[in-house]
Amino acid sequence: MAQDVLVIVQFSEKGVAKASLEALGLARELADAHGGEVLAVPLGQGGEELAPVLAAHGADRVLVSGDENLTPFAPEPHLAVLATEIGRLAPRVVVMGNTLQARDLAGRLSARLSAPAAVDVLSVRLDGDEVVAVRPLYGGKVLAEIRLSGSPVLLFPRPNVFPVRPVAGKGEVETLAAPVTAPRARMEAFIAAPAGKKELSEADAVVSGGRGMAGPDFSMLEELAGVLDAAVGASRSAVDEGWRPHTDQVGQTGKTVSPALYVACGISGAVQHLAGMSFSKVVVAVNKDPDAPIFQRADYGVVGDLFEVVPELTAALRERKG
Repeated sequence: MAQDVLVIVQFSEKGVAKASLEALGLARELADAHGGEVLAVPLGQGGEELAPVLAAHGADRVLVSGDENLTPFAPEPHLAVLATEIGRLAPRVVVMGNTLQARDLAGRLSARLSAPAAVDVLSVRLDGDEVVAVRPLYGGKVLAEIRLSGSPVLLFPRPNVFPVRPVAGKGEVETLAAPVTAPRARMEAFIAAPAGKKELSEADAVVSGGRGMAGPDFSMLEELAGVLDAAVGASRSAVDEGWRPHTDQVGQTGKTVSPALYVACGISGAVQHLAGMSFSKVVVAVNKDPDAPIFQRADYGVVGDLFEVVPELTAALRERKG
């Protein structure tokens, strides 16, 4: 059985998505352990320009197609090309970083290939003819070991779990010959995030606010986030109030984050919110209710008025950074 690992790469004018670089790191680890190659597939116009970056992060072969129907992203043509090429190349494992495109393609690709898939993966290993993946269930209360049979197996790692590994690969570039179908639906407009805004799921630090913010003014948290070089998130209650957009929501019905640092301000810690940030490495909670559930998950907790604590914390951090 072939031991190659194929990575579906997401990129934009800003470059390769961090989640895709993490996926390459996982792919390199699996390929090195079992004598396979890493195949990187950045579909869309400009993909061939990414070959040096992908090679520097472990790609042995970079398979590109710049067909105009692949830019901007549309699930139908991407699915058709990927299904054809995965069938031709026959990799053992297919990995996608946890991005919006991956979520759009995951179910479609699994169904088209009749391939088993594991999402939110925390660790993975090959065991004979099976791929063994560990992922959280029930909002992170348990870790399940899932055994996946067949080829290929689709894996979608949780963000910020697998490190970006600058390991040189061969970086050979090939042009795909698979036919590209025209999409039945086209994106007419794309509203980009404000310049400088960090993507929640890729950030190394996140500062989130909840109902305790008492209104839409998150400038205090944005100032703290600026000092920490962090992204700003929100609980579902803050989003439901209209204080922040849904793209900022952390939780079971929002985004899953796994940063090195998570600062929860005025967030009580409902189980739905904890499900979205429970694998944060260090959690700091600020809440005036000493019995708030968030303190059970926090590594450091401050019982106090966030409108007093957060400015003092920001000032102290700014002074420490000089």
